[in-house]
Amino acid sequence: MRFFILMKKHVIILLVFLISISLFFIYIIHEYTVNNNDLYQAFMGYSEYMIDNQIKNDIEYFRPSKLPILNDKEFKTDFMNKYNLKESSEIILPQSLLENPYDNLINFFSILRQAANYVKGKVTGCGTLGYSKLPYPTAYEFLSSDYQEKLSYEEFLALFENILHLNLIKLHEVIQDERCSDGLRYFIEFETIEGSEKGVGYFAYYYGYICLIKVDDVYKISDISFQGEDYLCAPYHGWNYIGEAVVDIKYGNWCSLVEERYETQQDDYIKNIYFKGTDGFDYRILFFQLTNGKDVEIAQYRKKKNNEWEVIKLDPEKCLENNNKD
Repeated sequence: MRFFILMKKHVIILLVFLISISLFFIYIIHEYTVNNNDLYQAFMGYSEYMIDNQIKNDIEYFRPSKLPILNDKEFKTDFMNKYNLKESSEIILPQSLLENPYDNLINFFSILRQAANYVKGKVTGCGTLGYSKLPYPTAYEFLSSDYQEKLSYEEFLALFENILHLNLIKLHEVIQDERCSDGLRYFIEFETIEGSEKGVGYFAYYYGYICLIKVDDVYKISDISFQGEDYLCAPYHGWNYIGEAVVDIKYGNWCSLVEERYETQQDDYIKNIYFKGTDGFDYRILFFQLTNGKDVEIAQYRKKKNNEWEVIKLDPEKCLENNNKD
């Protein structure tokens, strides 16, 4: 009996000792991690650390360009799952997403940012990429009903074929044209990550235009068009990619309209080229500069006698045709 009492005392002493040692080590680890910021983040706040650095990861791992990502609104899978299995006619998006035209397009491209439209045989990355095809039905409902009649869901999906990640980097309202005669027109540029047969991911850039019309109290997309950017044309066939050269050759040589070209004014990707016309008027040709360096002509203006700029439409190609006839 005495033996068992002694054993019980030894067990209690051992447990007290082990608990004391454990508490001591916990205290040492706590003090060390608190005083070591990186380890403290990993030990005490790993999830918070990951959330705070998500934007950094988006920039560092998903893109080479330093331009800010515009489509940075977060849409979770829960939001898109609500519309995934419904017929198009049954989907009603929250009005708040569609009320403002600029925000409308930010929301549209934010939903598409992590969409991935795989093509068999063209791969990159590992495992599931982003939200796969889940975002497309939701994005399709940003289109007007008339445009949906012209562009089926399958055709809409084909626009983004082999695009596995999408970052909107330019969005700017521009003047209307024939395709956007009854609404708003925006210039867009976006960068993508695409798969390949080599299993290597490639970055590709696209630019184009997107139109919006007002339907009741919201805005809907009425037209989308974009094309890929080339990176080997300008180095070998450069003049047509440089705004100043375009003005000198097309408006000067072809149309004999340039008496004197003034100093170019450029703010970020927006380039304005001014010249004094042979007819006595001042002109302004607006260009947007793409990621590949190409200057895309956006609009033409002529200064009126009251010093206000009016939008005009000149066609240098017709000048060239007329010159060839002579």
